[in-house]
Amino acid sequence: MSDTKLSETGNNNVSGELPPEVVVVGGGMVGAGLACLLGIEGIRVLLLDARDTELDSQAVGRGKPAVRVSALSPVSQCLLEWLGVWKTIIARRATPYDAMQVWDAAGSGEVNFIGDQAGLPVLGHIVENDVVVAALETRLAELPNVQQRFGVRVSGLESQRVRYGDDETDGYQLVLENGETITAPLIVAADGARSALRDMAGIGYQSQDTGHVAVVTTVRNERVHGGVARQAFVDGSPLAFLPLTVDGDSRYSSIVWSTTPAHAKQLQALPAEELGRALAAGIDHRLGETQAVDRAYGLPLTQRHADQYHLPGLVLVGDAAHSIHPLAGQGVNLGLMDAAVLAEEWLLARKRGLPAGHPLSLARYARRRRGDNASMLKLMESFWRLFGAEHPALTLMRNMGMSGIDRLGLVKRLLLQQASGQRGRLPLSCRKATR
Repeated sequence: MSDTKLSETGNNNVSGELPPEVVVVGGGMVGAGLACLLGIEGIRVLLLDARDTELDSQAVGRGKPAVRVSALSPVSQCLLEWLGVWKTIIARRATPYDAMQVWDAAGSGEVNFIGDQAGLPVLGHIVENDVVVAALETRLAELPNVQQRFGVRVSGLESQRVRYGDDETDGYQLVLENGETITAPLIVAADGARSALRDMAGIGYQSQDTGHVAVVTTVRNERVHGGVARQAFVDGSPLAFLPLTVDGDSRYSSIVWSTTPAHAKQLQALPAEELGRALAAGIDHRLGETQAVDRAYGLPLTQRHADQYHLPGLVLVGDAAHSIHPLAGQGVNLGLMDAAVLAEEWLLARKRGLPAGHPLSLARYARRRRGDNASMLKLMESFWRLFGAEHPALTLMRNMGMSGIDRLGLVKRLLLQQASGQRGRLPLSCRKATR
């Protein structure tokens, strides 16, 4: 095996001189979450991150909220509790919401979801992405068998046989920009929707251009949000006001408006005052007047689904395997579930004496996750096509459908259970709130 050099930056925590059993490329929520899951079980993990340095855990979740947020489901909350980071996240900044209003601005259809209808104390929490990552980084630094390295970029991926103890298996060698090579029995691509590792491995993907750009910003409203997430379909474009509470002030919202590229460009060019007026009008002034407290950013939206989730010694998780329209806020929850299932299958295989990256464990992971991810991708595609249609008959169908759902308690309960992540066989780490 080629030598793995310890970096000058990050946490040089790998026990002794033993090489890593798993290399995770990508230190976002999914990659860091997976590294934490494995590290807690005593597995030697090397986490490579292209960011120059770790986040300042004392600075995140303070002052003006970051514009990149996630709607963490109750199942994702259970996972983060299992990892021992949820209390840290809550202590920084996380806003629970127990209800959701969804309506079509072109008609009268509306549906209201309340957590109690599915026996849930909350539907989820709106959390800044950096708050979650910082909490995971702090937890990883406590694990002696996990090494985090920052400012590391992969420039190549080469197939080779890997020896691990008495076993030999197919694997990959990573080539870094600085010329260093790293070999491990299993390499995990958690490097995002435009995954370089996925492309280097020659794994193709199906791509669906949504025709939308997500405009994100943060606003302060005239009225308190009341723990309610609001989403209006404005000319077929979903506009979400996600509740935020900043220093005890619950008049803040995180905005995600998935709209056409031309409209997104217009919104980004608006002065703060005009942007606030446009956003308030988009949700029928349900929160009164709105003031933008940050600039608007545009993020192109493309749904992708990898043709396969793994090759010998290499596996995809999170956005590297699937990226989804933010319509239902499920992207990070699907990715965290990937991490939980992969860790569970890897540990089960390890108990049976199989080496890291064994095809059996990777195949079981792919079977458990691909169907669920594909179903959610298809559902989101159907939604955006339905609400993007301007035909009067489809507008009528949308409104009748939403009004009908609002009157059917059982249907709403099932939809809420789906949205909360309660689908299929959950990993143990997502079923138990405490370890």
